[in-house]
Amino acid sequence: MRSISRALGASAVALALAVTVAPVAAHAAITAPAQAASTAGAPGRVLSVPGLVNARDLGGYTTYDGKTTKWGTVYRTETLSKLTPDGVNAVGALGLGKVIDLRTGPEIQADGTDKLPAGVTSVARPVDDTSLFAFIGGVVRSKDPAYQQAQLGNGAAEERMRTLYKGFVTNPANRAALGAAIKDVANSTKPIAFHCSAGKDRTGVLSDTILRAVGVPASTSEQDYLLSNGLRAASDKALRDQVKAAGYMQNPDLLIPLQEVRGDYLAAFRDQAVADYGSFGAFLTDGLGLTTSDLLKLRSRTVS
Repeated sequence: MRSISRALGASAVALALAVTVAPVAAHAAITAPAQAASTAGAPGRVLSVPGLVNARDLGGYTTYDGKTTKWGTVYRTETLSKLTPDGVNAVGALGLGKVIDLRTGPEIQADGTDKLPAGVTSVARPVDDTSLFAFIGGVVRSKDPAYQQAQLGNGAAEERMRTLYKGFVTNPANRAALGAAIKDVANSTKPIAFHCSAGKDRTGVLSDTILRAVGVPASTSEQDYLLSNGLRAASDKALRDQVKAAGYMQNPDLLIPLQEVRGDYLAAFRDQAVADYGSFGAFLTDGLGLTTSDLLKLRSRTVS
């Protein structure tokens, strides 16, 4: 049984404790969205991995100085806990040395540990979800349309997501985990992947930070961030249909702001970093604890 929480992402893992619905083929949505995303980015960016819908390569992006991020070096995905045996084999073919898991302990307990190929090391770098974990579970389990509208409607869900993104900056433990994850990438000698639950929010800000840190324009990095919407659209819609059919929500579209990534969410993260540290560069050093050596290693590792 596939838990509702996985498709909603990090903010809704609590649903796994109480709500499951009929299985959905995890890779059913990959074909058409992957083609669209590849057209928007570059051919081969999106990975066809059984059990994943939101896995892609961060290679092929042009930097300010005309260089290009390396293919086959850094990957971003959703949780690997639902991989099929064929999916494990497909991930194994990437030649990964490490997988960085941004999920918290309770998320892993609810959703399962990653299914990794032999020889791949898992690295825990938990990033908190600012209490959305319990909140969304309670809202959905209430089965109360009026309460759900009050908590999620009229911009309330969007505001909670912006608060989540600001928390990636304001929470010291989150900054430490993100900084450590970037150092993992910088010091890797083999290809490396990182993920959260749905591969869109925490994974999105980590991807954005890495790409911008090595010289990819912010507008290009934002387009990579937004690719998650096309890749996840079919499975997210299937989830909403299941929530309604199971009698938990009369208006499951209230979940859309929690399922999607949006430019104003990313802006909340970026703006908070500048507000707290004065500039993106200062956020990297003073906020995330990265040294000049770390940043040079990151650039060397990811750009050619």
